[in-house]
Amino acid sequence: MQRLKTRSQFQAVLAGSTVARTAHFALHCVALDGPAVSNEAAVSAITAKPVLFALSDVWLGAMVAKRWAKRAVTRNAIKRQIYSLSADFAATLPVAAHVVRLRAAFDRQQFVSATSEELKMAVRQELQQLFARAVARSPGLVLKEGTP
Repeated sequence: MQRLKTRSQFQAVLAGSTVARTAHFALHCVALDGPAVSNEAAVSAITAKPVLFALSDVWLGAMVAKRWAKRAVTRNAIKRQIYSLSADFAATLPVAAHVVRLRAAFDRQQFVSATSEELKMAVRQELQQLFARAVARSPGLVLKEGTP
């Protein structure tokens, strides 16, 4: 599994479709057409711009906005949960670029501590639902080679 790193990669995926949603998260996805995918693929050969997705693999990015998680420790804990849980689903996710986006805040009255075990469990449970919905909804996309 590859991680999204550049702003243009995130923008390309967010311009794609929303595959699954839960109360707090949304999963955006854009299919990779070939070994090197880019909206500017034809232009990149001429202008020597780097290709957005150089490898045909599962790509993943996490967006946790300060708007929805005020404390940095909370944002980092949520991102760690996203990346660790996505590793469990890597074999079942289609070869595409994905972005998991936090789209609503967790109630600070219910989860007082920024990194409480209750918050981590709630995030993990909701992410499992998100990835399960995404896998169930995208049977037409190509799975990573060597997976059933």
